[in-house]
Amino acid sequence: MTTLIKTADDIEKMRIAGRLAGELLDYITPFVQPGVTTEEIDRLCHRYMVDVQHTIPAPLNYAPDGMTPYPKSICTSLNNVICHGIPNDKPLKNGDIMNIDVTVIKDGYHGDSSRMFCVGEVSAHARRLCKITHECMWLGIAKVKAGAHLGDIGYAIQRHAESSGYSVVQEFCGHGIGKNFHEEPQVLHYGRPGTGLKLEAGMIFTIEPMLNQGKRHLRVQSDGWTVVTKDRSLSAQWEHMLVVTDTGYEVLTLSPGAPPPFKG
Repeated sequence: MTTLIKTADDIEKMRIAGRLAGELLDYITPFVQPGVTTEEIDRLCHRYMVDVQHTIPAPLNYAPDGMTPYPKSICTSLNNVICHGIPNDKPLKNGDIMNIDVTVIKDGYHGDSSRMFCVGEVSAHARRLCKITHECMWLGIAKVKAGAHLGDIGYAIQRHAESSGYSVVQEFCGHGIGKNFHEEPQVLHYGRPGTGLKLEAGMIFTIEPMLNQGKRHLRVQSDGWTVVTKDRSLSAQWEHMLVVTDTGYEVLTLSPGAPPPFKG
């Protein structure tokens, strides 16, 4: 498949979708508390998307390659869940860490972002994992500009993750996005500088590193969606969506409540 170069009109519509994804995460932040279920968080997000933002929740009933349709409007991945955790009726506990991954569709265009949340009082080692993963995302973003290579992004992420004592999940990656939820290119979070696809202005994709406290290996649970660490170690993920420009990048999913960029 070919990587699509977005037009100025595409990019403007992606700005709107990206902003709405960020604002959805801002909206849900105060509700992430001990005792609240992830099902309730999903319900609140769904209502906000449909009734307030007038967007469509992209994950709901998403079924690529004949998979079982995803049953909820967001993904909530707790503790040792790497990604695609399905909201349920189990209450959040003090000390949990959780990724909330949201994708909205506005006027046919997708906006995709995720954040880590610390529930109540979180251990220092769990908080550090979330912090380093956030730094990795931004170090990868900082490599984006026309003429750079995808391998530059992956190398920056992998180097910081592994030097901090963490492993990088290799089976899941960032992706192109636009009118389709997932497009080319695949944006690996490991690699070698100067390798891979050369970036061009107008490309839009996500950078969403997943780091494990233990080994990088994973398994998929029987629901066909929930991905967990094989050794049950904690995992963290952050995600932004961005467009390549001639001089660098523009992050499309920034919002007032987003943690500030890491300048490293």
